[in-house]
Amino acid sequence: MIDKNRKRYAGILLHPTSLPGNSGIGDIGYPAREFIKLLVKSGQSLWQILPLGPSGYGNSPYAAYSAFAGNPMLVSLELLHEDGLLESEELQSFPELPAGHVDYESVNREKGKLLCIACARFVKKADASLKAEYKSFCKKHRKWLDDFSLFMALKDAHNELPWNKWEKPLVRRNKDALTNAKKRLAPEIKKHKLIQFFFFRQWLELKNLANENGIAIIGDIPIFVAYNSADVWSNPGLFYLDSKGAPTVGAGVPPDYFSKTGQLWGNPLYRWKAMKADNYRWWVNRMKMILSLVDIVRLDHFRGFEAYWEVPAGEKTAVNGRWVKGPGADFFKVLKRKLGDLPLIAEDLGVITPKVEKLRDNFNLPGMKVLHFAFGSGPHNPYLPHNHIENSVIYPGTHDNDTTVGWYENADEDAQDHVRNYFSCNDNKASHYIMRAVWSSCAKYAVIQLQDILGLGTDCRMNIPGTGEGNWQWRFSEGDIKPEHIEMLLENTEFFGRGEPEIIEYNWDEKNPNPDEAIERDD
Repeated sequence: MIDKNRKRYAGILLHPTSLPGNSGIGDIGYPAREFIKLLVKSGQSLWQILPLGPSGYGNSPYAAYSAFAGNPMLVSLELLHEDGLLESEELQSFPELPAGHVDYESVNREKGKLLCIACARFVKKADASLKAEYKSFCKKHRKWLDDFSLFMALKDAHNELPWNKWEKPLVRRNKDALTNAKKRLAPEIKKHKLIQFFFFRQWLELKNLANENGIAIIGDIPIFVAYNSADVWSNPGLFYLDSKGAPTVGAGVPPDYFSKTGQLWGNPLYRWKAMKADNYRWWVNRMKMILSLVDIVRLDHFRGFEAYWEVPAGEKTAVNGRWVKGPGADFFKVLKRKLGDLPLIAEDLGVITPKVEKLRDNFNLPGMKVLHFAFGSGPHNPYLPHNHIENSVIYPGTHDNDTTVGWYENADEDAQDHVRNYFSCNDNKASHYIMRAVWSSCAKYAVIQLQDILGLGTDCRMNIPGTGEGNWQWRFSEGDIKPEHIEMLLENTEFFGRGEPEIIEYNWDEKNPNPDEAIERDD
């Protein structure tokens, strides 16, 4: 979906959960279609989202129950109604939930009820065409769908306990135990398969709509997966686990800008040698899946492919860890050989070494520039606009940062003074000039959070790294995006050459000979 003739792009970062709508959470139905219209109207060409998986701990899209499945809470109830799977009265009975943020407990409960009704009605009343489509979906995705649906059914049956707390035969994936579970939980397993069918069907329709209107979708792959996931349960040999299935080491990052004690993510770490022996099959399938859902993929924590921070199990912080070599270039060579060109973005923030930069550049992957990291130091800071390079993606801040208004208000005096001097602006105009610096940068891709477009403060922040609660909740409401916001986007996108590519035609004549008709010298 990326036009090779186009040199500059502009877009907006907004996860679908942040869209408006009537079910307490943004979804991939009509609110998402309206957002695509807004992107087109404002001259944008990119829509960046967060991971689409079924969120687990802390409602984080980076802690999903599966690296392959979609989030059931993103399924549009309105579109299920159009498919004849929900009645008007059932939609109208949906309780009124907060409009400005996601109350995940209420959403999961209330939306879950209607999804169950839709699944039951599908079994009883779906027409032959829809049932054939479902059968085809199950066949196409059976490599991950069967394990995922069984995992979710078992999780429900065990009152949400993590899989290593189940009966030992299930923990160890005893063949007879799995066969019995499949028979016992057949209706629940089918329910989870159907919900995934609903998600994929709706998402692919949305992606096609975006692409048809010139919008490319930037997706996101977390480098690590959640421990309590179908991925780890069904592939224990690919992770560092003990005999009881518990992780022996966990992922994280050392002390950095975000935290003095580092970030202890706790994700199980890969046995990269085992993955290499299998030609990285699990990762190839994972990448193939995400590339069927989006046009470009942001590789979260890219530096972990060169070396990752390993923390022993039981540690309370990430301080007592060590750097361990990752799969490096061999991994990306296999991906390229299996999948062709890699439309990837390297999330290269944090502790970046020359080896990480070399890995990124050897595969010509654009890195990331974040302006919130640019100010308060000297002129050689790589995040300052005058130090940007073309093959990169620039942001004021990402989902892990404060909003730009909030960042500036909370920045230290040196950083604020640097902003004012750099842009020759006052405090009231700081966030505006930071956004203009994004659009005017030489970076090929420019992406801005919707919160920044709307000029919102810290209370609208999406995530605070290192915290497990209160994140991923922000939503905008209908009417928040006003004509002046669209006008500002369109004006800056066109002014800085990030709109439709300009086609220049030259009329060659004798005074300006055509270089395509050059001759060879006789000598």
